[in-house]
Amino acid sequence: MHEVKSTIGEHTITFQSGKLATQANGSVLALMEGTAVLSTACCAPENSDIDYLPLQVEYNEKYYAAGKIPGGFLKREARPKDREILISRLIDRPLRPLFPKFLRRDLQIVPTTLSSDPAFVPDTLAINASSAAVMVSDVPFEGPVGAVRICYVEDKYLVNPSIPQMEQATLDIVVAGTEGGIIMVEGGAKEISEEILLGALKQAEQPIAELCRLQMELVKLCGKEKFTIEEPEAKLSWEKELREYSGPRLQQACFVKGKHNRSNAIRQIAIDATEKFSDAIEEEEQHHVGEIIEDIEQQIIRESILNKKVRSDGRAPDHIRDISCDVAILPRAHGSALFTRGETQALVSTTLGTVYDEQILDDIAGDRRERFMLHYNFPPFSVGETGRLATGRREIGHGELANRSLRSSIPIKEQFPYTIRVVSEVLESNGSSSMATVCGASLSLMQAGVPIERPVAGIAMGLIKEENQYVILSDILGVEDHLGDMDFKVAGTERGITGFQMDIKIKNIDSKIMQEALEQARVGRLHVLNEMNKTLSSYEKKLSQYAPRIVTFRVNPENLGILIGPSGKTIKSINERFTVNTNIDDDGSITIYSSDSKSGEEAQQAFLKLLEEPEVGKVYQGTVKRIVDFGAFIEFLPGKEGLCHISKIAERRINSVSDVLQINQEIPVKIIEIDKLGRVNLCVVDEQGNPVASQSNHNSEYAPRSNYRSHSSRERSRSTPRHHRR
Repeated sequence: MHEVKSTIGEHTITFQSGKLATQANGSVLALMEGTAVLSTACCAPENSDIDYLPLQVEYNEKYYAAGKIPGGFLKREARPKDREILISRLIDRPLRPLFPKFLRRDLQIVPTTLSSDPAFVPDTLAINASSAAVMVSDVPFEGPVGAVRICYVEDKYLVNPSIPQMEQATLDIVVAGTEGGIIMVEGGAKEISEEILLGALKQAEQPIAELCRLQMELVKLCGKEKFTIEEPEAKLSWEKELREYSGPRLQQACFVKGKHNRSNAIRQIAIDATEKFSDAIEEEEQHHVGEIIEDIEQQIIRESILNKKVRSDGRAPDHIRDISCDVAILPRAHGSALFTRGETQALVSTTLGTVYDEQILDDIAGDRRERFMLHYNFPPFSVGETGRLATGRREIGHGELANRSLRSSIPIKEQFPYTIRVVSEVLESNGSSSMATVCGASLSLMQAGVPIERPVAGIAMGLIKEENQYVILSDILGVEDHLGDMDFKVAGTERGITGFQMDIKIKNIDSKIMQEALEQARVGRLHVLNEMNKTLSSYEKKLSQYAPRIVTFRVNPENLGILIGPSGKTIKSINERFTVNTNIDDDGSITIYSSDSKSGEEAQQAFLKLLEEPEVGKVYQGTVKRIVDFGAFIEFLPGKEGLCHISKIAERRINSVSDVLQINQEIPVKIIEIDKLGRVNLCVVDEQGNPVASQSNHNSEYAPRSNYRSHSSRERSRSTPRHHRR
């Protein structure tokens, strides 16, 4: 076994190879504190017939790593969880650009978390382990790649912080790169400035370089010789003529207005070129026509941007497409918005739910609940295609980016005790549907009445760079993402950044470009926010009539037993009586969910009455529970009864209580006395709260009052020792 180690931040990272999974092309066990990730790289012996790198990254977590058994009926790890998919994407993105262009062999990287320290997230360790596994293998790779997490906590940058430290951070990003520069950034923040983000990227450079050095040291100890990739010798006799024929036509087609019009025009040129040179083009060479056409298209668009500052849709580099916003377009949704920017459109809805709608997460990080969810859907019709309606890695990744961008703006549970689900349906796509989702979600949340302090908007930026010449692009199109050198998305409020994702497709970019790009993104974000504010600039103060109503209050935790009752009898009774759901927490917090405000408020009063103490002179709405010869026992508060003597029931003399009162009859009563034993005496009152019985009735010779005990005194007597009773 071979081992290397180094201190990164405050923790030691160790790479081991040669002991585990030795039949893989490459395998490395990475360790940090109590976390261990084994990553393997396996490559097929021959190229496949496809024209791209068939790379699979399958990150997985074992429950035994955290000393847990999977919950539910299935006790075996099954399909990947969202967390595993997101970390798989996090590993894939910095590694994929560094494989040779003509590598076409099936390649699978499998990082597995074997041991999990609850104080740390294993994502950056998995990136480093995966890079190291490829480095020691025989697979050609222009690495290594190092990855670190940078947090900004109390005006300090922390490298690979613990989870408790991350929870206190105003900036939390994962940065991956090579010794030459940064390749990928992903993270969230709480309205931080561009300067703080740039400082975090600068802080990541040294530990990334050290991780790359550590991997190279491991390669020297046990690295395999890399196999060679034979680049195809595409000496096509007809290529020059095809370029001369297609070039001038593509100069026009690349700037046709409209995504599909432009695509159709370019496709027609490829069809015409294939027909024109059909005699010279062999059947097995036909796929090269599309490659050559795409290469010419790339050259034309990049040269136009670099030299003329004109993009394929005619915009200037910093110009943002036309924006339109509509809200409340779905009549039954609790909140809805339609955000359209150019040919990208997102229909976003917000649904408000109760605590029973929270998402329960069960993984090695521990059981927890999420009360804010954002789901992103990208149906094939959004790009004019047919296909399966499914939730893939792209949907999960884009949804998480939008979720992270909005998460810091969601009010805390004590301020807004609703569970919130946002769903984005991408109806059209031509560049950055994830940022359109952020904008549409912000509008939808505000229209639903969610009290977010400030709207959130997002913008996708791009880069075209040739040697020392470069142009930064705002609000990129799909073709500019495909043919460009960088794709980075920035979301935030007018005060600062809340979400960030960057992928660089070239070797590296310097800090000057990053600084300019962030400033251009800030200006663009403010422009988008201004357009959004024209439609809705603050949250609605009134919830939708279809949204559930929530009433919250607190009581002394010692009194919770009274509210719940034996075997939950009391709370069930109130829930059924008012058609509500009630959640009681151990700290005395009580939350009532109802379909309308009136039901919730009435249920709240019913609970509070259970705790209310009788008060002399106060009028209550009572219910007749028992009738005796000398009067009636009336329940004036839940579980509390008092005696209304026959002389205090009516304004005239009556011979029988049953002549005036019936069991379960509701009547207004006033407490006139609470004696030393806690017994309550009542009288019937009129609408003004005055006793209905006359003074003469009070002095009449009724039957002598019998001894009785009220509900409260009965309870007291049961808890009093027998020798203390009288």
